[in-house]
Amino acid sequence: MQNLEPIRIFLTVADMGSFTRAADSLGMQKGRASTAVRKLEEDVGVRLLHRTTRNVQLTEDGRAFHARARDLLADVDDLNSMFAGDRVALRGRLRVDLPTEVARMTIVPALPDFMAAHPELELELSSTDRQVDLVQEGFDCVLRLGPIRDETLIARPLGLLRMANAASPAYLARFGVPLSLEDLKRQEHRTIHFSTRLGARPHGWEYPDGDGYATLQLLSALHVNSAQTYEAAALAGLGLIQAPLLGIGPYLESGALVEILPDFRRRALPVSLVVAHRSNLSRRVRAFMKWIEDVLTPYLEQDELFIKASKSKR
Repeated sequence: MQNLEPIRIFLTVADMGSFTRAADSLGMQKGRASTAVRKLEEDVGVRLLHRTTRNVQLTEDGRAFHARARDLLADVDDLNSMFAGDRVALRGRLRVDLPTEVARMTIVPALPDFMAAHPELELELSSTDRQVDLVQEGFDCVLRLGPIRDETLIARPLGLLRMANAASPAYLARFGVPLSLEDLKRQEHRTIHFSTRLGARPHGWEYPDGDGYATLQLLSALHVNSAQTYEAAALAGLGLIQAPLLGIGPYLESGALVEILPDFRRRALPVSLVVAHRSNLSRRVRAFMKWIEDVLTPYLEQDELFIKASKSKR
């Protein structure tokens, strides 16, 4: 249905707030995108977008049109594929963001089978440890570690990543092996601080405390914003870390890192698939989300709260 292309272009421009970014995302020239939206405005008889030198914003009429247009395209996509099942190949571009270690350890090694099953699908795979903006950066879906605090997003909980406390043998030889929380303070241990935003206040060393969790504030001379750098710093003997077993498990098995205080692990890390809109998921997005859930399930733990949350999101 080629006559729907201007609407698709308009939605992408509106969501990304930029003709340039939208054109790049859609694989077309900026002029073509601008012409398509201008013609759409002429056809509907109202201005849909405010254009400035810095950004693009929806007008009041544009917001109303945007909501109806999104529902319309979702209905058209579902209508076109309702009898297709697996007989119609997945086509088009799919843009996804994954945490670096999850991508390296699980998703990328499994990708050959997925790509072989869907040869007409073009996958753009971003791998970063910061929280990307789904709408502004044009992602179809992202995998998030930790709680989802943005209530405007739609999250599908998948499970929990078990954590471990670890340090290198060289670090432990220098500072001693802590056998209790008191040892962490008495032996003047130091941690490597991880945050996706440099300069953020250190979270502290988390440990179970009764029915909940508490934190100790330990020395931290090094702050990093990458999971791989976090692990590398621990391997170099620069401090203690609290990291998912998914990433550091091989280092614990080889002896490059040593687990400490196994009875005082920090809380498991929630893992969720996140999309910006529930009602506008294409077949390719739904298929990829189902595949990634199948790939990750063996690595994740479940608890009653997550099972209930997962069912409520489906």
